Amino acid sequence: MTTQANGDHHARPPSSSQDRHQYYYPSSSSSSSSASLKGCCCCLFLLFSFLALLVLAVVLVIILAVKPKKPQFDLQQVGVQYMGISPTDPATAAAAAAAATAGGGSSPASASLTLSIRMLFLAVNPNKVGIRYGESKFTVMYKGIPLGKASVPGFYQEAHSERQVVATIAVDRFNLMQADASDLIRDASLNDRVELRVLGDVGAKIRVLNIDSPGVQVSVNCAVVISPSKQSLTYKQCGFDGLRV
Repeated sequence: MTTQANGDHHARPPSSSQDRHQYYYPSSSSSSSSASLKGCCCCLFLLFSFLALLVLAVVLVIILAVKPKKPQFDLQQVGVQYMGISPTDPATAAAAAAAATAGGGSSPASASLTLSIRMLFLAVNPNKVGIRYGESKFTVMYKGIPLGKASVPGFYQEAHSERQVVATIAVDRFNLMQADASDLIRDASLNDRVELRVLGDVGAKIRVLNIDSPGVQVSVNCAVVISPSKQSLTYKQCGFDGLRV
């Protein structure tokens, strides 16, 4: 009996930590975690998409309720503070005027233009909400030639209000060459009228609940005629090219 018990004891292989570990296999916890992570990412994506659509719907409802209208930015007055025209070579002034009168002859090599004009704009906000204007820039041109620029800092305008905006364009001894110089001297000395064009872009955003709408631009296009002898404005016609998003 004792011998059989001992034989059975020696026939069983000894257990060890290595033998115990060889029967364990990797669990499916890593694959479950990966699936859970993908599910969470999908849920977050759907949540953010829903929130974005909700915000867009709220903005559209507000816009439809407010019914935004085009802001008005009109040139009201143009004051000539100074205007001076002189040939680069003063000795050719009389010859240039005589040539312009006769319709022939030589043109001056160049003419120098010094100009300072003060423009008064009227900004009208017909909307139920405020409008935030960005920096506006204006250019004065003679026969398609840019002479000078002016800028107006941005500002905020309350709903259903009007505001005056002042811009000054200064041209300091701008040189016009040949034919343009001849035309300018003829217009100033003989016709006493110099036609200029004022171009500018006015950027505006409608502000609703401290949120700015997409920006729009109102293009200003004004033709003005100035009398050099009177240093005053004799004609003004403005148009707007409409809105550009």
